[in-house]
Amino acid sequence: MFSKSRINEQGRKTEAQRTSESASPLSRLIPSAEPAEAGPPASFSPPKAKPAASVLSSDLVITGNLRSTGDIVVEGTVDGDIRAHLLTVGESAVIRGEIVADDIVVNGRVMGRVRGLKVRLTSTARVEGDIIHKTIAIESGAHFEGSVQRQEDPLAETPAQPALGPRGHAAAAIPQASTPAGPVRGIAQTTSASASKAQGEAERGAG
Repeated sequence: MFSKSRINEQGRKTEAQRTSESASPLSRLIPSAEPAEAGPPASFSPPKAKPAASVLSSDLVITGNLRSTGDIVVEGTVDGDIRAHLLTVGESAVIRGEIVADDIVVNGRVMGRVRGLKVRLTSTARVEGDIIHKTIAIESGAHFEGSVQRQEDPLAETPAQPALGPRGHAAAAIPQASTPAGPVRGIAQTTSASASKAQGEAERGAG
């Protein structure tokens, strides 16, 4: 004997299958109403981390020029020019050459020209050379020998040097200061003429 419950279940299954089969062609034509998951925009990119500064330790000696678009910290010795975005000269550093950067902080010794938008000499700084800057700060105790010149764009290349003469000296005319050689020479000539006149009168009197 078959129970009525099993017969009813089988009937329900067949009706559900027929309903799904009849609805399947329509479901293919009608897109699903479920929203698609939104992904990240194509142009999105994570922010780039700023590269770490290049550090030249105190036991490092470099002969040659250095150039970087980032930051440089010098604690050693460099015989050459340096160009960077931010340049920090440590207390133990010795630089023999020109340094050029947007921001320059000098704690050590620099023997050469300094060009920067912002230049700061701390109390331990020792600079022997000209400084071309837009803004400058010199702390008490800093040692500086040279000239200071302000420019709107100190990073621009300097104009060409004047032509050199045959002996390697600049051909530009140098105004000469007047010397007392002229008046002194005139007095000497007048004295000599007076002596000659006195000698002639003495010879006449003797005759």
